Amino acid sequence: MGDEWQEAYDYAVQVARKAGAEIRKAGESEIRVMTKSSTVDLVTKTDERVEKIIIGALKEKFGEGTHHFIGEESMAKGEPCILTNDPTWIIDPVDGTTNFVHGFPFVAVSIAFAVNKELEFGVIYSCLEDKMYKARKGMGAFCDEEQIYVSDVKDIKKSIIISEHGTDRSREKVSKIFSTMQKILCIPVHGLRGSGTAATNMCLVATGAVEAFFEIGIHCWDIAAGAVIVKEAGGLLMDVDGKPFDLMSRRMLSANNDIIAQRIIKEIEIFHVPRDDERQEI
Repeated sequence: MGDEWQEAYDYAVQVARKAGAEIRKAGESEIRVMTKSSTVDLVTKTDERVEKIIIGALKEKFGEGTHHFIGEESMAKGEPCILTNDPTWIIDPVDGTTNFVHGFPFVAVSIAFAVNKELEFGVIYSCLEDKMYKARKGMGAFCDEEQIYVSDVKDIKKSIIISEHGTDRSREKVSKIFSTMQKILCIPVHGLRGSGTAATNMCLVATGAVEAFFEIGIHCWDIAAGAVIVKEAGGLLMDVDGKPFDLMSRRMLSANNDIIAQRIIKEIEIFHVPRDDERQEI
């Protein structure tokens, strides 16, 4: 990575920490006095405010129009997320919004940076835990200043696997999700977990706390930063069918090694989700 991207990486860490402070402030000062009927408004306002902080800071630093941005705001307008060769920031300002509403302590700011369609670095700030995960391509992965590595477990029966239920509550998809989880649990594995945020889940793989994380229905902004962190921690990424990892496919398996990954793939019941680079409403 050139010096130019080193500066961008360092700045992304600063911006993520500032954004995380804003999320904590919103949670502490506002959410306790909100009624359940108005928590959606709080999430929307916090999400928009944090996204403006992140994108505003990046545009001010690197110039209007020279860098591109991919995130929930563009997708909400029905625009496709097209990854070009231009410098591109892939951002999730508040990953774990349901956690945020309930005070469940896993909420993350996720910022990734790509050039020539290749991810150069990823920064994930677990703001309620005050943990900064970060990685640059070819330079290792870190939690704060300590280098992190994936687990060396190769026996699936000694593993913890992490996944999520997703946001689609259609009976067909929920049935497939739980059927997959049941089959994996009955291998048997040590346990199944879910933090409620894909970014945090990938950091848990990177630190060796769990052996794998998979999900169908996530978005590119949920996993872009985590993809760099997992790879730099010694892990791997692929599609849930075993094919190469595709950032825009909305399907991903991250694992500590290929032995664990291939065993999980045998149990996953796949269902269709539209790609992020197709025009859609979310």
